[in-house]
Amino acid sequence: MSETLDCVVVEPQGPHRSSVIWMHGLGADGHDFEPIVPHLHLPRELGVRFVFPNAPRIPVSINGGMVMPAWYDIRDLDPNTRHDPAGIARTQRSIERLIEDEKRRGIAAERIVLAGFSQGGAMALHVALRHPERLAGIVALSCYLVHGDALEREASAVNRDIPILWVHGSHDPMVTYDRGESSVRKLEACGWKVDFKTYPMMHEVCMEELEDVSAFLRSRLA
Repeated sequence: MSETLDCVVVEPQGPHRSSVIWMHGLGADGHDFEPIVPHLHLPRELGVRFVFPNAPRIPVSINGGMVMPAWYDIRDLDPNTRHDPAGIARTQRSIERLIEDEKRRGIAAERIVLAGFSQGGAMALHVALRHPERLAGIVALSCYLVHGDALEREASAVNRDIPILWVHGSHDPMVTYDRGESSVRKLEACGWKVDFKTYPMMHEVCMEELEDVSAFLRSRLA
């Protein structure tokens, strides 16, 4: 079963022509990235509708079982066992429903970008690389791959060359630069081309990064 996610939505000023579904990080909510929309300075004619879903509130093991917004449980520090497969699969189905919602609004899959920060970025990558229809692109912010070992087997043929913008802080203490870079190298080894950009920042967002995100969205949704 998938869960219907409550979403914060920023509608375009003009006709709706494209969509960005943007997942927040662990412990945040759909309002977290809502304020960045005007800073992207996207042209009105792109008609971008931003959808910021709220993750369900679940106990997170690594945080002592504290209940908080999370896309899946993080069980421990072991990279081989830490991510909850059932939670990831449940969230994957929920994000797929959001894609279908945008399609019902008349937006073709190839005009939908998946984006996300940290745990939300991991889900954006996980879903988009496996989605059966061609999507416009992926914006991966300060994140990592989950189930990377299964990627070649599970990847969708039509998204084998999907454009990916990966942005990461060189001083990130939460999702370290090395972890992000190793995920990018994994994607490249599997055949994807990744535009990997780094900034002298921690686990956060900077204006230079938003300029790069804006340029990517303009190029993919023009």
